Amino acid sequence: MDSETKDRGRFILGIAICFAVAGLSVLAEYLISGNLLGASIIALFMGTIINSFFHPTWIRPALKFTSKKILKLAIILLGASLSVNTIMSVGKMTFFVMIFTFAMCFGGGYFIRKLFGLNWKLSNLISAGTGICGGSAVAAIAPVIDADNKDIAFAMSSTFLFDMVMIAAYPIMGRLIGMSDIAYGIWAGTSVNDTASVVASGYAFSEAAGDFATMVKLTRTIAIIPTVLVFAYIGTRMKRKELQTTNGGKKVNLLKIIPWFIGGFLVMAVLNSTGLISPDVSGIIKSASKFLMVTALAAIGLGTSMTDFKKAGFAPMLYGITIDTLVTLTALAVIWCMGLL
Repeated sequence: MDSETKDRGRFILGIAICFAVAGLSVLAEYLISGNLLGASIIALFMGTIINSFFHPTWIRPALKFTSKKILKLAIILLGASLSVNTIMSVGKMTFFVMIFTFAMCFGGGYFIRKLFGLNWKLSNLISAGTGICGGSAVAAIAPVIDADNKDIAFAMSSTFLFDMVMIAAYPIMGRLIGMSDIAYGIWAGTSVNDTASVVASGYAFSEAAGDFATMVKLTRTIAIIPTVLVFAYIGTRMKRKELQTTNGGKKVNLLKIIPWFIGGFLVMAVLNSTGLISPDVSGIIKSASKFLMVTALAAIGLGTSMTDFKKAGFAPMLYGITIDTLVTLTALAVIWCMGLL
């Protein structure tokens, strides 16, 4: 067997390992965790644990391909699950709450990150996960800003830890405050991170609150479209400056730098919003997107070790907890000002 054939076989095996970890993660989510723990975070941590014992160099090309190329394919397919029409179903009151929580995530995060000494990519990944839709937002924004895989892992871990606490704490706090089902649904839907966690915390309060929280969360997820575009622009501007510096100030063609998969993502979202993708097909594409995203996160986990987390220290976690807490209080304050409490 020549070396090229051997390398190709190892590459395919490496990708197969990523898919296997993703499959086990989905199974674990179904069997033991329900809405408490999503397959994405299971795959990330499972991969990290495996990497602590099994980290051959031959698997690296497969991990790079899976964490980059397959992740971008998952993002394109994710567009088919988004519909601008969903915004109309929850009313203007939710929109105003989200405006303030987004401002806190990204505006407040800009200043707070300096206190924790985080780079702008990691801090914005955590802010996106907090403000929009947890792991999906982290995964969608990471490629357009060329985020390091370790930063993706840190951001995912940060949003996950907060969600685990809030699933238990939110229903208790909501009852102590005396919130109505609608007020609680808005609060949970705009400030809890991951969709699974919103569902869990919402229905833990009441069925009506769970229904409304889920609808609010779907509306909030649509914000991923403008957010990805904004960060694509920021990433492109920074990359252009870097290339102009290395090229002696020569002009750079922006069309060659703008991420190609963003166009695919937007096309899918437009097709779904206009009804050209049927609900059944949209559901299938969404499931495929979710599984491919889990596979990409498995690859990121397989390329990340526990030593990396130790080197990062507690700064990313503390930053995430700080931002999440401020967003929780901001959403509560806006709801109170609107007279819903």
